[in-house]
Amino acid sequence: MSERTVSPELDALLDSVAATVPVRTETARFGTAGTEYEGFFARPAGNPSLARPGVLVLHDWFGRSDHVRVRARMLARLGYVALAGDVYGAAVSVEGPEQAMALASTYTGDPALFRERVAANLAALRADPQVDASRVAVIGYCFGGTGALELARSGAEVSAIVTFHGNLETRAPARPGSIVSPILVLTGADDPVVPSPVLAAFEEEMRAAGAPDWQVVTYSGAMHAFAVPGTDLPEHGAAFHPSANRRSWVAMADFLEGAFT
Repeated sequence: MSERTVSPELDALLDSVAATVPVRTETARFGTAGTEYEGFFARPAGNPSLARPGVLVLHDWFGRSDHVRVRARMLARLGYVALAGDVYGAAVSVEGPEQAMALASTYTGDPALFRERVAANLAALRADPQVDASRVAVIGYCFGGTGALELARSGAEVSAIVTFHGNLETRAPARPGSIVSPILVLTGADDPVVPSPVLAAFEEEMRAAGAPDWQVVTYSGAMHAFAVPGTDLPEHGAAFHPSANRRSWVAMADFLEGAFT
């Protein structure tokens, strides 16, 4: 993948992180239990024997996209090995909103399947020879943020979980003692997917589960998909919000730095 993308908005997003180190990228196939996935690795160029922290980036309901690949490259510029993951599988290509909604519903309606798919991607990241398997994090956008939280509810032990404007609801709430990973929720105050009652229910779920380290940051004026450049559907409660995007990235970077230290 070249340094430029198909979108000026994504080019600007990439340039928001200084290119202090060269970044190498590659597409990778991996699989488990009969399902093949197509991921995208971004790595800081340099000493290949140096094990670095790894970050799994989970896509929104449109599946593999330039947006998550750019996020992976941004993370590589911060010094991490990043994998833009694939929940749907390599054979699946999303053609439009209706198919995206149907696909996403398949996983949100089956938390066990959702967790299995996310775990398969995490295993691929941990298996990479340039990744320090003891220092990995999972972040996700929209649908991907929901998947990151499902991984946390499953009891997975990682350095950090971060969700950007993800749905906080689940059909399989965390059991007491099941959550062991630190969680950062970044949400919009005007996101119709996460109204106040849903946010309150999530916070109560975390308390009831005894989650040891969780926090919620709410951005005023931000709708759903506030961190996805080019989103402009305010009539449907979704729009890019430059300030919330910038602040949420800084919050995530700080959270990861603390988690990996």
